[in-house]
Amino acid sequence: MSEANKQVVIAFIEAFSNGDAVAAERCLSPDAVTVAKGFGKLSGARPYELIVATTAAFKDLIPTGLRPDFKSVTGEGDRVVVEFEGNATLVNGEAYCNQYCMVFTLLEGKIVHVNEYYCTILADQKILPLLADVESRRHEIEAQ
Repeated sequence: MSEANKQVVIAFIEAFSNGDAVAAERCLSPDAVTVAKGFGKLSGARPYELIVATTAAFKDLIPTGLRPDFKSVTGEGDRVVVEFEGNATLVNGEAYCNQYCMVFTLLEGKIVHVNEYYCTILADQKILPLLADVESRRHEIEAQ
């Protein structure tokens, strides 16, 4: 089971990294939740719908994808822990290189819970302004 779960987790990280919401959905249970640990503005819990929406938004925000460099993947039973580094270029041309440790819990081959650990300061500095721009453009379109 651990090897199969590892493959689901790797597929999810690659889908998320590339902004492929359809592929990410295949890895998730409909009641999945991710929790970005820490105290940054992007910290907190995200339910399934927001996980999928965030994944889709990454295609526009990070056109290169995160380009994960996997350092370790450890699986035991229904838990998989992954350490990786991202090496991306944001849509505004800035580099975005963050380090991640994610602890996944799976049930029947689907991700049900993820604890995400990464530099929330860097994410707030680099990603948050881009999300605000996307949200602003969406409101402008809706107002037309």
